[in-house]
Amino acid sequence: MNLDIEPLEFNGNWNLSPSIENTDHIQINEKYGLFINGKFIDPNSGKYFPSINPSNETKLALIAEANTKDIDLAVKSARNAYNDVWSKMAPNERGKYIFRIARIIQEKAKELAIIESLDGGKPIRESRDIDIPLAAAHFFYYAGWADKLNFAFPNRKPKSMGVVGQIIPWNFPLMMAAWKIAPALATGNTVVLKPAESTSITALKLAEIIQEAELPNGVVNIVTGAASTGELIVNHNDIDKIAFTGSTTVGKSIMKSILGSSKKSTMELGGKAANIVFDDAPLDQAVEGIVNGIYFNQGHVCCAGSRLLIQESVNEIFIRKLKDRIQSLILGDPLDKNTDIGAINSKSQLDTINKYIDLGKKEGAKIFQLNCQIPNKGFWCAPTLFTNVSQSHTIAQEEIFGPVLAIQTFRTTKEAIEKANNTPYGLSAGVWTDKGSKIFNLTSKLQAGVIWANTYNKFDPTSPFGGYKESGYGREGGLHGLEAYLNLE
Repeated sequence: MNLDIEPLEFNGNWNLSPSIENTDHIQINEKYGLFINGKFIDPNSGKYFPSINPSNETKLALIAEANTKDIDLAVKSARNAYNDVWSKMAPNERGKYIFRIARIIQEKAKELAIIESLDGGKPIRESRDIDIPLAAAHFFYYAGWADKLNFAFPNRKPKSMGVVGQIIPWNFPLMMAAWKIAPALATGNTVVLKPAESTSITALKLAEIIQEAELPNGVVNIVTGAASTGELIVNHNDIDKIAFTGSTTVGKSIMKSILGSSKKSTMELGGKAANIVFDDAPLDQAVEGIVNGIYFNQGHVCCAGSRLLIQESVNEIFIRKLKDRIQSLILGDPLDKNTDIGAINSKSQLDTINKYIDLGKKEGAKIFQLNCQIPNKGFWCAPTLFTNVSQSHTIAQEEIFGPVLAIQTFRTTKEAIEKANNTPYGLSAGVWTDKGSKIFNLTSKLQAGVIWANTYNKFDPTSPFGGYKESGYGREGGLHGLEAYLNLE
């Protein structure tokens, strides 16, 4: 049978009908207080600040701003809960509470994913398929360890630390809260957590889940505010440990603040990850990995593959494939299931990204961006890549935290390793090659805490995550994540 059908021509953009996630079933309060001692209370200051939807600049809710008295109350509640209830509770009972939190997160996954996209600007596909499932998975995983600490650390005596102060960033609000809270509870500690100022809502929804799970009052306290609120937690005399995820600059400031005190700490800081593509790599698969590592999350990941090193012999074809793939991406409403590229989290972050894009052009790099229509309202940045980049370019050295990729070439494996390591950071890296021996060679020489092979940005609660050099110290996830909240004798 002969069918006379003309071949389909693809011009880089599909005209897809919108598929907007319905928001009728979600509940966001007009105003959120501080979650202290199992209840939401008004801030002592009486001050609130707005949480803004970055895709259209509308106000989602008013968030309480904690002051010194509020932090004192939160820490006191955590200390009382630790002394009177949580440290004395049988470990298997603690595990039941953590397991219950995980189940409720699963039950409310759709609502949480929509709120995460509204508040943070990331595409609903990422919130729905990555952020919320991983948050639940971390609570499930550490619930299982709560009564097995003696098996996790044989011939040691694991003891909880006490009250832990935790400060998390805006890029993975609920997932970062889970990374911090779950292992802390499993090891018998109590918590005072501060979410990022611009993405507090899902952490406060987690507080509602904690109430529903009937966790004893004071075991988890969630306080909101700006950087000054975080400083109050860091400098409080009755905090036993600080766990921080955020910028290297702020991490250094925290380390100076606790220097000379008895506080323990773990720091997960900035990164400038390199994806290394060899000439024997599966190129189409590598293109997808690069796009996943830097564009689908708007570059809002400390381990984002913001540098790309391509072996010279495949440089031309790889860049052509990458540009073609970028032109097929869809920028738009984060709640649209067709959207690949959502909004930048805040105006200040967009200004920072644009500053680096201007620097890249000024320093002589060649720019390529997705040809798309930018919405009139909200904070948006088209996926961007730079070629003709050298090691001395600012965009090859400093963390941008946006959808901006700096591309360099290399000839030999030695050159690739030297270029990849030539940065103050050491959080993550990616290797794309058909040769297992080449992968093992690079993993032993790359100065990075996490190295992916022929994939990128894959996370699992059983695997430790953390960096070297100015990317911080300590690990989250796996047994390492338990150890970070224990005194081992």
